[in-house]
Amino acid sequence: MTSSRAGFTRQKKHQKTMIKLRNITKSFGSLQVLKGIDLDIAKGEVVSIVGPSGAGKTTLLQIMGTLDRPDSGTVCVDATDTTTLSQKQLSDFRNRHLGFVFQFHQLLPEFTALENIMIPAYIAGRSNKEAKERALELLQFMGLSERANHKPAELSGGEKQRVAVARALVNNPAVILADEPSGSLDSKNKAELHQLFFDLRDNYGQTFVIVTHDEELATLTDRTIHMKDGLLAPIQQPVDPTDPFTTTAI
Repeated sequence: MTSSRAGFTRQKKHQKTMIKLRNITKSFGSLQVLKGIDLDIAKGEVVSIVGPSGAGKTTLLQIMGTLDRPDSGTVCVDATDTTTLSQKQLSDFRNRHLGFVFQFHQLLPEFTALENIMIPAYIAGRSNKEAKERALELLQFMGLSERANHKPAELSGGEKQRVAVARALVNNPAVILADEPSGSLDSKNKAELHQLFFDLRDNYGQTFVIVTHDEELATLTDRTIHMKDGLLAPIQQPVDPTDPFTTTAI
């Protein structure tokens, strides 16, 4: 039930663990959504999480992204145990180490594409010059340099989503977390966005974790994790036995 890209699989043993989850549980009232999740994700890996609605996919992604706290267990991201951080420390960690892409772009309509991308850099305390240079670099990589001064209403659906991806990348995060990122796109823009994830991994080294119902995207990723009833279905191999944040996985 696990699919892998051969190229990444051959290299995986040399990669450090970027995300390590141990015994993650989460309940909402009497409903237990996550029932003891153990998961290792390697640096530079593109992982898809699939499963039926209600399986706990989005809840797991939000916990990985420190947007929600587990009821029990540990969440280590880029060698930091995020479950020990205060709310202020979490906000700073999230801004500097994590990027988010959602099904709908969530761009601010009153700002241009360039300005939308720069906002997280401002929050991180980067200067206007630094933020602008990085945003322009990403716009060029996305093939959107000529759209820098256009507002979201003037962009196509695919362009908006690429701007949203650039915004997620502006602070050079270690991990990009995406929740149904191509769910609102047509087939052409969907294929371009999927390829973009791999191009970004290859050029910038980010780790991608993608919750999706898109079977085509799932088959492209280095590994597909199946969830059902708050549990992970596949059996993983350890990422790197020499890494202190890696142990035998589920």
